[in-house]
Amino acid sequence: MATLKYKKPSPYVVPAAGCPPEDTKYQEYEKNLELSTVGKHQKFGFALFGVGRAGTIHLSFLIKEPKTDLLYVIDDDKTKLEKLKKYWNLESVKFLTNAESDVAFKDPRVRAVVISSPTHTHEDIVTKALSHNKGVFCEKPVAENLAQTKLLYDKAKQVKQPLFSAFNRRFDPSFASIRNRVRAGDVGRVLTVKVCSRDSPLPTIQYLSTSGGIFHDCAVHDIDMTLYILGEYPTKVTVAANANIPEIAEINDYDTVGIMLSFASGAIGIIDLSRHSTYGYDQRVEVFGQKGMIKAENRQPIYNVETYTERDVVRAPIHYSFPSRYQEGYENEMRHFLEVLEGKTSLSIDTKDVLAVSKIATACEESVRTGNSVEIKWSKDELPHPQ
Repeated sequence: MATLKYKKPSPYVVPAAGCPPEDTKYQEYEKNLELSTVGKHQKFGFALFGVGRAGTIHLSFLIKEPKTDLLYVIDDDKTKLEKLKKYWNLESVKFLTNAESDVAFKDPRVRAVVISSPTHTHEDIVTKALSHNKGVFCEKPVAENLAQTKLLYDKAKQVKQPLFSAFNRRFDPSFASIRNRVRAGDVGRVLTVKVCSRDSPLPTIQYLSTSGGIFHDCAVHDIDMTLYILGEYPTKVTVAANANIPEIAEINDYDTVGIMLSFASGAIGIIDLSRHSTYGYDQRVEVFGQKGMIKAENRQPIYNVETYTERDVVRAPIHYSFPSRYQEGYENEMRHFLEVLEGKTSLSIDTKDVLAVSKIATACEESVRTGNSVEIKWSKDELPHPQ
């Protein structure tokens, strides 16, 4: 036989290649299979504030994670609380309104709080949690302005408690892989970073009216992704924005945004942002450098299903919205927070990055308002730590 010379030895006598680093779900399975308890393996009491769009995601994680004990759920909608108790079978969880939340803050069993309540409530809850020496996991923003955000991080440092601002996309395996490969030099010097983020479904006007605006509510994720990949801050922003949906125009916000970020290294960041995508949750990242390109395309829930007919070839749809598209990111960021509580690692999201993202979003607003590019000045203390 012509190919007999290519015969390989038995796979039982050759070391197996093992699980590739990209298969994070199988790696998680292997850890569960090993049942390793090397080092600290604790269980932490949690209080969850707000059970809305993001809160429901965190709730589903907290009640199944072996390292967490959900003790309190705080929400002002009492009818929702009763439904939560029945739906999730939360017989041992105590339900409180915000007016009653001191009970949770004063309970020594509560090691940390998760904040996914409306934006305007974040600062007060963070302040109370830190004052009672609780760790804090907070959906962005931590506070409604840059000055107050900085004060809260200073307080967290003072009381030696973690204050985690949840930029979950950093923990998405595909985006994290891009960042690590870029930092390893796979594409050489970076020339452009393109981030596409188009929302699905269209958020309600009620939500948008209290969201803080598209730049601080939505664009911050894409700005953070650009900083996360590059490891530097922009020196200039140029923004174009329109409100093509009348109801969004009426609340003085925008639904379509283009952002260009200029960096001292010569790299250019391009953000394509929309509040409404009819075909699903469009989330893509591309990094182009002198040695090549790395990109992450949209994910599909059943990506291996395709339909072939005499008329066309149809692939499965992309993810409909953020809870499914970033499911792994949400889980991974919470696992990271638990490792911080265990003392196994430090917070991976630098305080400087959180403050920088807010500063850049504000500069974007100024660029739209004035119609001009906006120069951004950074003091030595504001610049990111060398990596």
